[in-house]
Amino acid sequence: MATFKAMVVEKTETGTKAGLADFDDANLMDGDVTVRVEYSCVNYKDGLAITGKAPVVRRFPMIAGIDFAGTVESSSHAAWKPGDKVIANGWGLGETHLGAYAEKARVKGDWLVRLPSGLSAREAMAIGTAGYTAMLSVMALERHGVTPASGPVAVTGAAGGVGSVAVALLARLGYSVSAVTGRPEEGDYLKGLGASDIVERAALSGPVKMLAKERWAGGIDSVGSTTLANLLSMTKYGGAVAACGLAGGMDLPTSVAPFILRGVCLYGIDSVMCPLPRREAAWRRLETDLDRPKLAAMTREIGLSELPDTAAAILAGQVRGRVVVKIG
Repeated sequence: MATFKAMVVEKTETGTKAGLADFDDANLMDGDVTVRVEYSCVNYKDGLAITGKAPVVRRFPMIAGIDFAGTVESSSHAAWKPGDKVIANGWGLGETHLGAYAEKARVKGDWLVRLPSGLSAREAMAIGTAGYTAMLSVMALERHGVTPASGPVAVTGAAGGVGSVAVALLARLGYSVSAVTGRPEEGDYLKGLGASDIVERAALSGPVKMLAKERWAGGIDSVGSTTLANLLSMTKYGGAVAACGLAGGMDLPTSVAPFILRGVCLYGIDSVMCPLPRREAAWRRLETDLDRPKLAAMTREIGLSELPDTAAAILAGQVRGRVVVKIG
């Protein structure tokens, strides 16, 4: 029987362990499309899954990895045929369904998005779930009516994957971007992506005021907790914040004051179960609105065997920008 290399998470007596293994394709899960995976990437959730720091994985053994780009090998789904270039993000990959860190994946055709003709598989995974989530966040601010003329927009966790792509996208679209980071040494990197100014994380990590001085017309937050609460309290009247991450915690120590006294809106951004039309719209926008040299500048490449070390580094806040994983 055919086997292929995969990063497999297994249950142990003391928790979980992840390692490179030979996986039998007869053990792939049900699906109507089989894909030869070419690239994946490392997101914060992948770090949690591989290290076992949070209960991301729901079945064992599990091939980790929440997104991939590759080529269809076989399909019984009407929309896909062998040779088609596709992207998958979310839908339980790496959690409840065998995921992306493998040379082969079998999934439902309804989960797939066609790779835009202007993007390579590597570029698509340099964007990955983090960049796709950043684009969904930008689209939420646009739907709310936040424009470059509205005033500056804050991006928290700016040196991370979501933050880096969000800064680059907003800058390309003409916004003045305040990059909020706990890594001031990354200031030149963030300005190279288009940030107008660098804000120390401490400015948003102190005690939360019900209403602080109005500072930003909107924000994209991948941190949560106190950082998000402070961002809300500093958002201008009628502004909006798109919340898409929880690296700082799942709590939200705020009050209703920003919402009912300033009319601020908080938009929750879900990339996992996002409907297909919005996914496709986000990827079309990423093809045209993301500066490719900036994408290249924020990206580095690793192999499957380097995943455990990279997973630990991303949880420790030591990964800048995006990490693509070359499969095979």
